[in-house]
Amino acid sequence: MFKATRQWLWDKGINWLNAVPPADSQGSAYCNFDFLEHEVRPGDVLLFAGQTRVSKVIQMVTLSPWTHAALYVGRINDIRDPQVREKLQTHYAGSPNDKLVVESLLGYGTVANPLSAYREEHLRICRPSGLDWRDADIVVNVAIEHLGMGYDVQQLMDLARFLFPYGILPRRWRSSLFQHNAGQPTHIICSSMIARCFQHVHYPILPVIHNNQSEHPVSLEERDFRLFIPSDFDYSPYFEVIKYPAWHFSDQPAYRRLPWQHSGLAPVTSETASSSQLLPSA
Repeated sequence: MFKATRQWLWDKGINWLNAVPPADSQGSAYCNFDFLEHEVRPGDVLLFAGQTRVSKVIQMVTLSPWTHAALYVGRINDIRDPQVREKLQTHYAGSPNDKLVVESLLGYGTVANPLSAYREEHLRICRPSGLDWRDADIVVNVAIEHLGMGYDVQQLMDLARFLFPYGILPRRWRSSLFQHNAGQPTHIICSSMIARCFQHVHYPILPVIHNNQSEHPVSLEERDFRLFIPSDFDYSPYFEVIKYPAWHFSDQPAYRRLPWQHSGLAPVTSETASSSQLLPSA
């Protein structure tokens, strides 16, 4: 009885945290989803500026608008490794032609969802600059291997406590992120999951830089994957930030606004252009 009651309270709390407050439910998609959907590549990190209650808490703690991160893995048929492709199929019941992301969600764990489910969200692409396609495959495969893992609520709370000023917290409230047995190997949060994927190919996000007194004056050290938050992919100099604004300043391409001399002729536009106008007469 007590266990069932505790589970009921837990589910109610998770649903409340994942809900969008009525005052914020009008939507705020600032990106052109059609462009983003066309241009996204496997291995890209997608950042979300969420509107849920838990997203507001994450924004306040991290001082960043980015509250969630997901890894784009492409379509099921894009996965080259047959075993990995089979695992993705077992965790996604939709069309094999759907474009998918792998993400760790509070209340759901690590799951595969269609990119189209986020059409109304404010998204940003963070693309690992110069990532080899073979390493991109490894990053995608490692992400798919995380499917089915639970969401590490303890790690989320530890990370929140770690980000608060250390001295003002009682010792019993301080983060356990650096303890030997901190966290569970079967649970993880969104940004940590993605960080682990890139660490498999030693791709830097925000590495620790050491200045050495040796023949190699600078060396890099990987940060603990538990310490990453979504905005780190935005801040990282090793990721290209790609934006697709929902509104354009002009409907005409830039080259159509160049100051060409037309010898008295009206400039060519999409409405006036035709084969009879553009080809010289015989």
